[in-house]
Amino acid sequence: MGEGQFDVPEGSADSLNALDAQVEAAVQSGDDNAFAGAFAQLLERVRSAGSRLADDALVDSDLVLPPSDSTADDVARLLGDEGLIPG
Repeated sequence: MGEGQFDVPEGSADSLNALDAQVEAAVQSGDDNAFAGAFAQLLERVRSAGSRLADDALVDSDLVLPPSDSTADDVARLLGDEGLIPG
């Protein structure tokens, strides 16, 4: 995201995975408008559900999301078998 690290509670996994599936579907279908909306919602969910860690915190990340200005093509290169968010 380029915004530092967030600690997101496990209870948010289902909603994040649902948004991740929407991002993946939009990328695969080539729908840039759907991608932009779903990706923005995914990032906002991380921001709202998570707690931002201090900039000097040294914590391993379970995953790294692309920056908010990423395009569908950028994200397509990052998608794995399980989308951006494994699980």
